[in-house]
Amino acid sequence: MTGSFSSFVVFAEMRTGSNFLETNLNALEGVVCHGEAFNPHFIGYPNRTEILGITQDIRDAEPLQLLDAIRSDAGALRGFRYFHDHDPRILDQVLDDPRVAKIILTRNPLDSYVSWKIAQATGQWKLTNVARRKDAKATFDATEFSTHVDDQQAFQVQLLNHMQRTGQTGFYIAYEDLQNLDVMNGLAAWLGVSDRLEALDDSLKRQNPAPVTSKVTNPEDMAAALSGLDRFNLSRTPNFEPRRGPAVPGYVAGVVTPLLYMPIRNGLEQVVTNWMGELDHVSAEGLICGMNQKQLRQWRRGTPDHRSFTVVRHPLARAHDVFCRKILTTATGSMTQIRNTLRRRFDLTVPEGEPDQSYTRAQHRAAFEQFLIFLKANLSGQTAIRIDPHWASQTQIIKGFSELGAPDFIFREADMTEDLPWLARKLGRMKPASVPACGTGKPFSLADIYDDKLEAICRSIYARDYLTYGFGDWS
Repeated sequence: MTGSFSSFVVFAEMRTGSNFLETNLNALEGVVCHGEAFNPHFIGYPNRTEILGITQDIRDAEPLQLLDAIRSDAGALRGFRYFHDHDPRILDQVLDDPRVAKIILTRNPLDSYVSWKIAQATGQWKLTNVARRKDAKATFDATEFSTHVDDQQAFQVQLLNHMQRTGQTGFYIAYEDLQNLDVMNGLAAWLGVSDRLEALDDSLKRQNPAPVTSKVTNPEDMAAALSGLDRFNLSRTPNFEPRRGPAVPGYVAGVVTPLLYMPIRNGLEQVVTNWMGELDHVSAEGLICGMNQKQLRQWRRGTPDHRSFTVVRHPLARAHDVFCRKILTTATGSMTQIRNTLRRRFDLTVPEGEPDQSYTRAQHRAAFEQFLIFLKANLSGQTAIRIDPHWASQTQIIKGFSELGAPDFIFREADMTEDLPWLARKLGRMKPASVPACGTGKPFSLADIYDDKLEAICRSIYARDYLTYGFGDWS
């Protein structure tokens, strides 16, 4: 993409060296960086009133007008610095445009945090004369630092994922690289600029060159707080599942009651939709279903005071249900092709046809354990079989719902006989029908085969569901 850029953006944060990077970019012939062009509190720089003839008032009203002016100037390669809290209205426009070069500047977040705290204390955000340096120490605040790290990491992930989805690459540069002349000239080459720097600008001085522990008033508190951070995500549950969309066609809405059910494939769908039909005195088939996203928006606009919900199920009960309904059986609606593959490639010991009276409880217990072992490999991205919505983690499915609006309520199977009637009464249906219990699996129930080993395997598969929704052991 070298040489094809029409403009650039420096994605950075406060105290990451972005002023120094901008100064050196501006030293290249034909390159102009307009500072923090979309800072909500000023335009470009604190003492600036306009950029390319566009005032701050005009920019605030029409931010794309300034962006277009920067992108369309054929006389120079123009750009600006953008931080995570700058005008969000232009971010997607910048990220979607492959002709806008993305320079991503990073710094150790502890260093940037301490530097930011010192600058706040001294009021000195730039240093050009060492003799005028103001000295102060920062007070480390563990909660504030955690927020600082979370904000920066979330923004970096957002940038990375967007560029991955659109097939773009950025030029990543660390704070320490800013003092490397070869790296800076490599950036110029990547931008397609023919000019090169003979030396780095020396007008800006590093303000706080001492070790970080000597720059805070409470280094012991800082060390204790940092020791509690999981820097390498040792406690994070790995997630190899693909991102999921909201699956709107599966949503079910009442024809009278302003209720929207966002179902998770867990074997409870028919029970819930039958109950919703009774609320409105129609069959489950008479409810509103099969909507697309446009129709969902229309329903929401036309249905004031609507409420949405979903129901989660204990992961082990859910896994057993899908095993019985989709894998063990060969009846209509089963996953015949996946069943055959599991028998052939994963040694799933289920009958070739429909189980009969010769199929024992011990066989069922062993086959279900084999299915759980398959699920663990499947959800870890280790099989060629798709991660089906019937056994995708409930956490991931609900995350997909959030793309168009998270459910108002997340009920649990164990509580839905009380919670669903409560919701109906809240919406004016004062005598809702009772919610029937969901049937047990066939030919054997989970209670027939349950043991600690099955629970342990399931917990290792669906650790995020157990953690997020507070599930204990099924028994």
